[in-house]
Amino acid sequence: MAIRLPSLIMTNAIQTGLLAYGMSGQVFQAPFVAAHPGFALRAVAERTRKQARQHYPDIISYDSVAELLGDTAIELVIVNTPNDTHVALARQALQAGKHVLLEKPVATSVAEVQELWQLARSVNRRIFAYQNRRYDSDFQLVQQVVAGGQLGPLAEATFRFDRYKLALNHKRFKETPALPGSGLLFDLGPHLLDQALSLFGRPARVRRTLGRFRPGSQVDDYFQLQLLYPHGPVVTLVSGLVIAQPLPAYVLHGTLGSFRKTRADVQEAQLLQGLTPLDAAYGLEPASEAGLLTLVAADGQQTQQPLPAPKGDYLQLFEAVYQSLRRGAPYPISEEQLVWQLQALTEPDEHWEMPAN
Repeated sequence: MAIRLPSLIMTNAIQTGLLAYGMSGQVFQAPFVAAHPGFALRAVAERTRKQARQHYPDIISYDSVAELLGDTAIELVIVNTPNDTHVALARQALQAGKHVLLEKPVATSVAEVQELWQLARSVNRRIFAYQNRRYDSDFQLVQQVVAGGQLGPLAEATFRFDRYKLALNHKRFKETPALPGSGLLFDLGPHLLDQALSLFGRPARVRRTLGRFRPGSQVDDYFQLQLLYPHGPVVTLVSGLVIAQPLPAYVLHGTLGSFRKTRADVQEAQLLQGLTPLDAAYGLEPASEAGLLTLVAADGQQTQQPLPAPKGDYLQLFEAVYQSLRRGAPYPISEEQLVWQLQALTEPDEHWEMPAN
């Protein structure tokens, strides 16, 4: 079924090309490019299966990345391909004179991040990290709680991304240890790190633990990152693929109380069901998934208050790209933050790896 979104037509829209039309292209990229009036979804690279025109009849389907990069009308290229191709394809797009929106992980080393951003500056183009989980409803509530200061100085913050997926992933690049960016640390680590670093900044030290627990797994399917701050909270980031009963996704403890919140952002599920980002119900969590704020008064009396999450909206990321390209606004995910992220992923101060079962 063709998707026709009621967006405005702008004469100066950012002509955009996708480098793939798998799940990422269909769910996390194309609907937002099509919905935002500042973008025009011009083209996609599809080497074999030609699916994009079923949803976007006017799109150009190129047989290769090279053909798409040769389209002089395209201004922005979205690199949404397997992890181990991100750096090379971003480099090609920049050298072809395109701005780049680059999915996570943006690279697999600090040196690659610095190389890409330096290349972008040298060719007078912009490169943007696609960190959509900053715009999850649950994390936006966490941001509000931290900014509001109701908990007092924070002592501890724990962010979790719990899943139960015992079977190995059919996507080879996620399960092959020889490929850069494989394993759970590079799959979900960038999400949790981006959230933590955006709130608390660069840690003084990082401790990293990796584990393999799924039968036959050759890559990490569990990680714990502990970010230590000299005058801030102890921040623990955890994710695993053998967690059948998820714990609260966000837990904060401060001198005046605590906060907890389940992972309840509905955007991915809604997009998979065909809901568009412009639907009135898009991004709205059920009221039953409200966070819980517990405050302790000076006399020791505790009060509890449910806090509903704001609307989740990945369209905000595309708005940030638009504002940066068309109006020169700073993009919220900085090169410096991405360097910190890759340092935590690849250069921890302490590292321990559990023996595989």
